[in-house]
Amino acid sequence: MYSGDAKGRTMARRYAREGDMIVEEDNKLGYFFLGLGLGVAVGVLFAPQSGEETRRLLKDKADEGVDMLKKRTADLQETAAEALERSKQSLQRRKEALSGAVEAGRQAYREAATETE
Repeated sequence: MYSGDAKGRTMARRYAREGDMIVEEDNKLGYFFLGLGLGVAVGVLFAPQSGEETRRLLKDKADEGVDMLKKRTADLQETAAEALERSKQSLQRRKEALSGAVEAGRQAYREAATETE
């Protein structure tokens, strides 16, 4: 075995670890659609219906999935907006504190300068 092989395995493990987070996030949505599809398939297999009824059932389930995604998207947007607002407020407080400190420093400098004269 040469060192390049060991290095390659180490890099592969590192990329696998870094990719786990992405895969984990993708899996949540993937699992939802997998569950949705399996639920529809099991429903169709165990309760056979006419073609029109089956199409309506599939459309209803797809609409439920779309509605769930829209709700989740709206929730995420709201959460992001709240986080942005908190960040803006925190930044404003820090800006005000820094401005106050700078002004206090200027005032102290002025006082020290007038005392030395």
